[in-house]
Amino acid sequence: MDYQHIRYSIEDRVARVKFARPPLNVFNIAMMREINDALDSCASEREVVAVVFEAAAGTRAFSAGVAVEEHVAETIYQMLEAFHQIFRTLEAAAKPTLAVVDGAALGGGCELVCACDIVVASERARFGQPEIKLGVFPPVAAILLPRVIGEKRARELILTGELIDAPEALRLGLVSYGVNSAQLEQKLQEVLNRLRELSAPALEATRRALDAGRGWSFDETLRRVENLYLNELMKTEDAQEGVRAFMEKRAPAWRNR
Repeated sequence: MDYQHIRYSIEDRVARVKFARPPLNVFNIAMMREINDALDSCASEREVVAVVFEAAAGTRAFSAGVAVEEHVAETIYQMLEAFHQIFRTLEAAAKPTLAVVDGAALGGGCELVCACDIVVASERARFGQPEIKLGVFPPVAAILLPRVIGEKRARELILTGELIDAPEALRLGLVSYGVNSAQLEQKLQEVLNRLRELSAPALEATRRALDAGRGWSFDETLRRVENLYLNELMKTEDAQEGVRAFMEKRAPAWRNR
């Protein structure tokens, strides 16, 4: 089908989802639903050995995160549902996932990077979870980031909203390969060629085993975190003030309640 905010194709046993909402590929509800639709489509393609997320030509970031203007009472439930369904679909499909990052991967964009099995990043890549500066937190990163880069550093990044560059992300293990921008596609194809030599069902079974080996249910944990986010955090005055301040382009006036 035709998509407005993404480009989706299957090429040589690989599904490629390109974010095409310039300039910064901010995820709004409509875009996230398109991503979910594409993932549902490729999940039934038995020959597909991997899913690649990347920015389309003409955009300046992998993704600068989720649309703050939809982070209001009227749409917060739909927004969180659409965003979190991406991760639930990825877990259910169990296909190896790759992210190609050339530019910023912030907020929801960084959370998607956390969920990918293999990440190829350029020297221009930047990563971070700045949600705390809006008076909220990143639910998926709260679950995944400590398991990817380690408990202490993940806590610091989420609690401070600090951004890190590509070399630091590579050192921490958030990034698998660091290359120049001009080499991104070459390195991606090197990795994909190794996956194309393998059985798609075997890869899916292996990914399910890796998830099971963590000893926890992502879906169950995410439900608990969602409840905390929607029914406790989002009812505080500060969470609402942080979103308003961002949209009004001013510093938030925290009331600590």
